[in-house]
Amino acid sequence: MDTKYVLELKDLRTSFTTDKGEVRAVNGVTFTLEPGKTLGIVGESGSGKSVTAYSIMQILSANGKIDGGEILYKGDDLTKWNKKQMAEFRGKCCSIIFQDPMTSLNPVFTIGYQLEEAILLHTNRNKKEAKARAVEMLTLVGVNEPEKRVEQYPHELSGGMRQRVMIAMALACEPDILIADEPTTALDVTIQAQILELIKDLQKQLGMAVIIVTHDLGVIATMCDEIIVMYGGRVCERGTADDIFYSPAHEYTKGLLRSIPTTENNGERLVPIGGTPINLLNMPKGCAFCPRCDEAMKVCLDQVPEEIKVGDTHYASCWMNIKKMYEGGKA
Repeated sequence: MDTKYVLELKDLRTSFTTDKGEVRAVNGVTFTLEPGKTLGIVGESGSGKSVTAYSIMQILSANGKIDGGEILYKGDDLTKWNKKQMAEFRGKCCSIIFQDPMTSLNPVFTIGYQLEEAILLHTNRNKKEAKARAVEMLTLVGVNEPEKRVEQYPHELSGGMRQRVMIAMALACEPDILIADEPTTALDVTIQAQILELIKDLQKQLGMAVIIVTHDLGVIATMCDEIIVMYGGRVCERGTADDIFYSPAHEYTKGLLRSIPTTENNGERLVPIGGTPINLLNMPKGCAFCPRCDEAMKVCLDQVPEEIKVGDTHYASCWMNIKKMYEGGKA
């Protein structure tokens, strides 16, 4: 099937079976991704952003399952693929960088062995070519003395260096899609900037599409072509960086922005979002954010708001926008 999108999610639903009941971690997520573009998925812990990424890769825990929707890779639905097809897809077509490189790298094998294993698994290279490719990838991601590093173990490298190794491993087979799940959380601020800049540079060189999953809007402010804000397993707002930062249209997004330190609010007290994160076992009947929203109305408690267009590239699911449209005579 011909399509301009490298990846499309249509009404994706993912749930987990627990002792206390079924948890619907992703509840109807839809988005598209074009080759060479960057998509940011933002939300606090428990919003469903990482589960969305793991659903694409189909690396959910044993009690998790995709129970609705489609994940289309170049027009083909991954949810209908068998284990062999998915094994070929991971690494070769789509790679993921996990949050903590120390838990992703095996401590008992050298960096070189682990890189070569990925290359041998997903390409036709022999062992000698795989070793040369491992050194080449470490050079590409800015690791100094790569010939020496391939002989070292993960614990001998710094946090930033380990993250670069993870990026090298993810890109070794030149995938069409790179998913970076909180790639800078375990790093200090200066290394964070270097890693994000590295991902940007590599994207330009290799022409791949990138999905960055993060809880920090500030991290992706200058990186993304489109930003999706998630809460309670649902997409509450989507748009360009300018849309999200300069004209937020959902109360949750406004709350996130109020809690970020900027040059404009320097010296002022930051305003946190009240309440506690949503309990996915006890979801509200209406808008997921309404128990924590200062502007909540009666309708917010009972009905899930539809996603409406609030700008050329800007969409939001919030009853406040519908109220404004009624008041402005646009309904």
